[in-house]
Amino acid sequence: MNLSIKFSSLLPLLPAMILAMAVLLVMLAIAIKRLHGLIVGLAALGLNGALLVLLLQFFGVLPAYVNGGNVMGLFLVDGFALFNSLIIIVSALACVTLSYRYFQSFNNNKEELYLLLLISTLGAVLMTSSHHLASFFVSLELLSVPMYGMLSFAYLKQKSLESGLKYLILSATASATLLMGMALIFAATGELGFTHLGEALMAGFGILPLFVVGAVMMVAAVAFKLSLAPFHAWAGDVYQGSPAPVTAFLASVGKVAVVALTVRFLLTSATPAISAIDAILVAIVGVSIMAGNLLALTQTNLKRLLAFSSVAHMGYVLIPLIATGATADADSVISMYMLIYALSSVGAFGVIVLMTGAYGETDRNRATQEIEDEADSMAVYQGLFWRRPVLTAVLTVMILSMAGMPLTAGFITKMQVLFAAIQGGRFGLAFMVVLGSAIGLYYYLKVLLIMFKRPMTIVPFDVPNDWRVKAGGLVLILITAFIFVMGILPNTLFKMASLAILG
Repeated sequence: MNLSIKFSSLLPLLPAMILAMAVLLVMLAIAIKRLHGLIVGLAALGLNGALLVLLLQFFGVLPAYVNGGNVMGLFLVDGFALFNSLIIIVSALACVTLSYRYFQSFNNNKEELYLLLLISTLGAVLMTSSHHLASFFVSLELLSVPMYGMLSFAYLKQKSLESGLKYLILSATASATLLMGMALIFAATGELGFTHLGEALMAGFGILPLFVVGAVMMVAAVAFKLSLAPFHAWAGDVYQGSPAPVTAFLASVGKVAVVALTVRFLLTSATPAISAIDAILVAIVGVSIMAGNLLALTQTNLKRLLAFSSVAHMGYVLIPLIATGATADADSVISMYMLIYALSSVGAFGVIVLMTGAYGETDRNRATQEIEDEADSMAVYQGLFWRRPVLTAVLTVMILSMAGMPLTAGFITKMQVLFAAIQGGRFGLAFMVVLGSAIGLYYYLKVLLIMFKRPMTIVPFDVPNDWRVKAGGLVLILITAFIFVMGILPNTLFKMASLAILG
């Protein structure tokens, strides 16, 4: 057996290799000299390098489809993988930028955060092209394990430590369930590759009890990772307790990677089984949309509101998969939806980061009635428009985009989901989109109304006057402009999404 690997066959994974080199570089830099600015610069450099190569591959300047994009039978790089990797790296780059200001005054070692973030981003990028159950699990754990440390990085704050521990216990349980499900499927079929699993299903292996039990375990584990109902209870506490830049990373990079891998697995290997579990998938989507929106109605904490609204969004994004599957452009619609959702999440949590300021600065407010660690209580934003109109405009665009309001890109993507449901004849799912959006509009507008109320007498959180010319502020303004422009002129968005196809 010839086990030699040519470098040319690894070219499709060049962005991932650049990220891996960035991880090693950051690790060495930390060992030599702890300089926060240097480590942030090296992390941003690695992400920018991977982003540049991805863009060149996506537009055909660099080769991305050597051997058909197949790398050792473990990964398959195609337009779908490249598009979702672009979303992941752009989101990770924004999170690095936001983390710099937030952790600048963190008294303990802070450089390891960027090392963990790079490793997690590497796992997310590999997930988008995973084409084998082995690479499925390894890349998923490469994303998840660093997340445990990132969520509890501000461990001196009880909520952050609690957030990391909750996610660790529940996510580890989900990973064990996923691995056991894979083992049962392998025992039933003798296959691990996505394509071979599809062939085994066509041959009738899907009716074996081992396969059915394994498939149920895998669905449950993935549902947890996506915070789909009824596996969504962790979302509120984890989102609220973790540092705001890390929450932004979890809400964008984490969700995009898991959705991409789920779509690839279902449309590549489990297409014959989708119809068999149709009722289960419809139930999960319907319950997720209703539970997420109804739970968000009662929230007074902005991070918890966004956490439960994400449950509903994960329900929306699976509708094209159920309605049209492999017969239409479900992969493109889902990729486009996740692009706008990820950027809107980064923008919304980015506002919380800017309002919170640097780690520990809120200690000066202990003498006031406001003793929150972060600017995540909705009461903090009362009258924000009268103090910071531009920042209010940024958060308004993010909220309206998540609500699916016209003149934002979120409206375009939600309409595409609605059209996919109608195209597939799933009028019940189409009704769920409309009903869920109507409920969501209430709590989203509640956030906007608070910002236009009479200002508070005591202002516990605020941004500096020059926030717009700093890196974090510029990132938010660019995201806002993109979401607004794509909502008015969506042709570019449609053209890019049309390239995000599987195979």
